[in-house]
Amino acid sequence: MQHRYAPAGISTGDAERLAELLQERLYSLVDLSLTLKHVHWNVVGPGFIAVHEMLDDHVASIRAMSDALAERIATLGGIPNGLPGGLTANRSWDDYALGRGVVPAHLGALDMVYDGVVGAHRAAVEESGPIDPITEDLLIEQTRGLEMIQWFVRAHLQDTSGRLPTADADTELDAAAAAATADHLG
Repeated sequence: MQHRYAPAGISTGDAERLAELLQERLYSLVDLSLTLKHVHWNVVGPGFIAVHEMLDDHVASIRAMSDALAERIATLGGIPNGLPGGLTANRSWDDYALGRGVVPAHLGALDMVYDGVVGAHRAAVEESGPIDPITEDLLIEQTRGLEMIQWFVRAHLQDTSGRLPTADADTELDAAAAAATADHLG
Protein backbone atom coordinates (compact mmCIF):
# COMPACT_ATOMS: atom_id res chain seq x y z
CA MET A 1 0.00 0.00 0.00
CA GLN A 2 1.33 3.39 -0.93
CA HIS A 3 1.92 6.11 1.62
CA ARG A 4 -0.95 8.61 1.59
CA TYR A 5 -0.74 12.13 2.89
CA ALA A 6 -2.67 15.36 2.64
CA PRO A 7 -1.85 19.05 2.87
CA ALA A 8 -2.29 20.65 6.27
CA GLY A 9 -5.94 21.26 7.08
CA ILE A 10 -7.35 18.55 4.78
CA SER A 11 -8.12 15.05 6.00
CA THR A 12 -6.61 12.14 4.09
CA GLY A 13 -10.09 11.01 3.09
CA ASP A 14 -10.97 14.45 1.73
CA ALA A 15 -7.63 14.65 -0.08
CA GLU A 16 -8.31 11.27 -1.68
CA ARG A 17 -11.80 12.36 -2.80
CA LEU A 18 -10.41 15.60 -4.23
CA ALA A 19 -7.68 13.71 -6.06
CA GLU A 20 -10.33 11.37 -7.55
CA LEU A 21 -12.41 14.35 -8.62
CA LEU A 22 -9.40 16.04 -10.19
CA GLN A 23 -8.36 12.81 -11.91
CA GLU A 24 -11.74 12.74 -13.66
CA ARG A 25 -11.14 16.31 -14.81
CA LEU A 26 -7.58 15.43 -15.87
CA TYR A 27 -8.85 12.59 -18.07
CA SER A 28 -11.33 15.02 -19.59
CA LEU A 29 -8.69 17.63 -20.40
CA VAL A 30 -6.19 15.12 -21.78
CA ASP A 31 -8.95 13.79 -24.03
CA LEU A 32 -9.90 17.35 -25.02
CA SER A 33 -6.33 18.23 -26.00
CA LEU A 34 -6.16 15.12 -28.19
CA THR A 35 -9.55 15.90 -29.72
CA LEU A 36 -8.46 19.45 -30.50
CA LYS A 37 -5.34 18.15 -32.27
CA HIS A 38 -7.55 15.73 -34.22
CA VAL A 39 -9.73 18.63 -35.35
CA HIS A 40 -6.61 20.70 -36.09
CA TRP A 41 -5.44 17.97 -38.50
CA ASN A 42 -8.86 17.26 -40.05
CA VAL A 43 -10.58 20.61 -40.47
CA VAL A 44 -10.97 21.82 -44.06
CA GLY A 45 -12.69 24.51 -46.10
CA PRO A 46 -13.08 28.27 -45.89
CA GLY A 47 -11.69 29.64 -42.65
CA PHE A 48 -9.29 26.70 -42.35
CA ILE A 49 -6.12 28.61 -41.45
CA ALA A 50 -7.75 30.76 -38.78
CA VAL A 51 -9.29 27.75 -37.04
CA HIS A 52 -6.22 25.56 -37.57
CA GLU A 53 -4.03 28.16 -35.83
CA MET A 54 -6.64 28.99 -33.14
CA LEU A 55 -6.76 25.34 -32.14
CA ASP A 56 -3.01 25.25 -31.46
CA ASP A 57 -3.49 28.01 -28.88
CA HIS A 58 -6.42 26.11 -27.37
CA VAL A 59 -4.35 22.92 -27.13
CA ALA A 60 -1.58 24.80 -25.32
CA SER A 61 -4.09 26.25 -22.85
CA ILE A 62 -5.72 22.87 -22.21
CA ARG A 63 -2.35 21.19 -21.71
CA ALA A 64 -1.38 23.86 -19.15
CA MET A 65 -4.66 23.20 -17.34
CA SER A 66 -3.92 19.45 -17.39
CA ASP A 67 -0.51 20.06 -15.87
CA ALA A 68 -2.01 22.18 -13.09
CA LEU A 69 -4.55 19.46 -12.28
CA ALA A 70 -1.87 16.76 -12.23
CA GLU A 71 0.31 18.83 -9.91
CA ARG A 72 -2.65 19.46 -7.58
CA ILE A 73 -3.39 15.72 -7.50
CA ALA A 74 0.23 15.09 -6.50
CA THR A 75 0.05 17.86 -3.88
CA LEU A 76 -2.99 16.13 -2.40
CA GLY A 77 -0.99 12.90 -2.10
CA GLY A 78 -2.45 11.25 -5.18
CA ILE A 79 -0.77 9.83 -8.24
CA PRO A 80 -1.95 11.59 -11.41
CA ASN A 81 -2.62 9.30 -14.34
CA GLY A 82 -2.29 10.72 -17.85
CA LEU A 83 -1.85 7.39 -19.60
CA PRO A 84 -4.10 6.45 -22.54
CA GLY A 85 -5.19 3.18 -20.93
CA GLY A 86 -6.37 4.95 -17.80
CA LEU A 87 -8.24 7.52 -19.84
CA THR A 88 -10.05 5.03 -22.06
CA ALA A 89 -10.87 2.69 -19.17
CA ASN A 90 -12.28 5.42 -16.94
CA ARG A 91 -13.96 7.98 -19.18
CA SER A 92 -17.73 8.27 -19.38
CA TRP A 93 -17.87 9.66 -22.93
CA ASP A 94 -17.30 8.33 -26.44
CA ASP A 95 -14.56 9.33 -28.85
CA TYR A 96 -15.11 12.48 -30.86
CA ALA A 97 -17.55 11.69 -33.66
CA LEU A 98 -16.10 13.52 -36.68
CA GLY A 99 -13.22 12.73 -38.99
CA ARG A 100 -12.43 15.13 -41.81
CA GLY A 101 -14.95 17.96 -41.91
CA VAL A 102 -15.54 21.57 -42.84
CA VAL A 103 -14.84 24.34 -40.35
CA PRO A 104 -18.45 24.92 -39.20
CA ALA A 105 -19.09 21.19 -38.73
CA HIS A 106 -16.07 20.72 -36.50
CA LEU A 107 -16.78 23.88 -34.54
CA GLY A 108 -20.39 22.82 -34.04
CA ALA A 109 -19.28 19.46 -32.69
CA LEU A 110 -16.62 21.11 -30.51
CA ASP A 111 -19.28 23.39 -29.05
CA MET A 112 -21.03 20.28 -27.74
CA VAL A 113 -17.75 18.86 -26.45
CA TYR A 114 -17.16 22.07 -24.52
CA ASP A 115 -20.69 21.95 -23.08
CA GLY A 116 -19.77 18.59 -21.53
CA VAL A 117 -16.32 19.60 -20.30
CA VAL A 118 -17.46 22.94 -18.85
CA GLY A 119 -20.50 21.35 -17.22
CA ALA A 120 -18.36 18.67 -15.56
CA HIS A 121 -15.85 21.28 -14.40
CA ARG A 122 -18.69 23.30 -12.86
CA ALA A 123 -19.92 20.20 -11.03
CA ALA A 124 -16.39 19.64 -9.71
CA VAL A 125 -16.31 23.25 -8.49
CA GLU A 126 -19.51 22.61 -6.55
CA GLU A 127 -18.23 19.41 -4.97
CA SER A 128 -14.76 20.69 -4.11
CA GLY A 129 -15.85 24.03 -2.65
CA PRO A 130 -17.00 22.80 0.75
CA ILE A 131 -13.89 20.62 1.12
CA ASP A 132 -11.00 22.77 -0.10
CA PRO A 133 -11.02 26.37 -1.37
CA ILE A 134 -7.60 25.90 -3.02
CA THR A 135 -8.85 23.10 -5.27
CA GLU A 136 -12.10 24.99 -5.85
CA ASP A 137 -10.11 28.07 -6.92
CA LEU A 138 -8.07 26.05 -9.41
CA LEU A 139 -11.23 24.60 -10.92
CA ILE A 140 -12.96 27.99 -11.05
CA GLU A 141 -10.02 29.49 -12.94
CA GLN A 142 -9.96 26.57 -15.36
CA THR A 143 -13.71 26.79 -15.90
CA ARG A 144 -13.30 30.48 -16.71
CA GLY A 145 -10.63 29.59 -19.28
CA LEU A 146 -12.69 26.77 -20.78
CA GLU A 147 -15.70 29.07 -21.12
CA MET A 148 -13.54 31.64 -22.91
CA ILE A 149 -12.25 29.01 -25.33
CA GLN A 150 -15.81 27.89 -25.98
CA TRP A 151 -16.74 31.51 -26.67
CA PHE A 152 -14.00 31.61 -29.34
CA VAL A 153 -15.54 28.52 -30.94
CA ARG A 154 -19.06 29.93 -30.69
CA ALA A 155 -18.02 33.25 -32.20
CA HIS A 156 -17.46 31.38 -35.46
CA LEU A 157 -20.90 29.78 -35.29
CA GLN A 158 -23.36 32.39 -34.12
CA ASP A 159 -25.33 34.75 -36.30
CA THR A 160 -25.54 38.50 -35.66
CA SER A 161 -28.39 38.00 -33.18
CA GLY A 162 -26.22 35.63 -31.15
CA ARG A 163 -28.21 32.51 -32.07
CA LEU A 164 -26.20 29.29 -32.19
CA PRO A 165 -27.18 26.76 -34.84
CA THR A 166 -26.12 24.02 -32.41
CA ALA A 167 -28.60 25.06 -29.72
CA ASP A 168 -31.05 22.20 -30.35
CA ALA A 169 -28.51 19.49 -31.19
CA ASP A 170 -28.40 16.33 -29.11
CA THR A 171 -25.20 14.80 -30.49
CA GLU A 172 -21.91 15.98 -31.93
CA LEU A 173 -23.02 14.79 -35.36
CA ASP A 174 -26.31 16.72 -35.05
CA ALA A 175 -24.39 19.83 -34.00
CA ALA A 176 -21.95 19.39 -36.88
CA ALA A 177 -24.78 19.09 -39.40
CA ALA A 178 -26.65 22.08 -37.97
CA ALA A 179 -23.53 24.26 -37.97
CA ALA A 180 -22.45 23.17 -41.46
CA THR A 181 -25.79 24.15 -42.99
CA ALA A 182 -26.49 27.31 -40.98
CA ASP A 183 -26.37 30.84 -42.32
CA HIS A 184 -23.84 32.42 -39.95
CA LEU A 185 -24.25 35.93 -41.35
CA GLY A 186 -27.98 36.50 -40.78
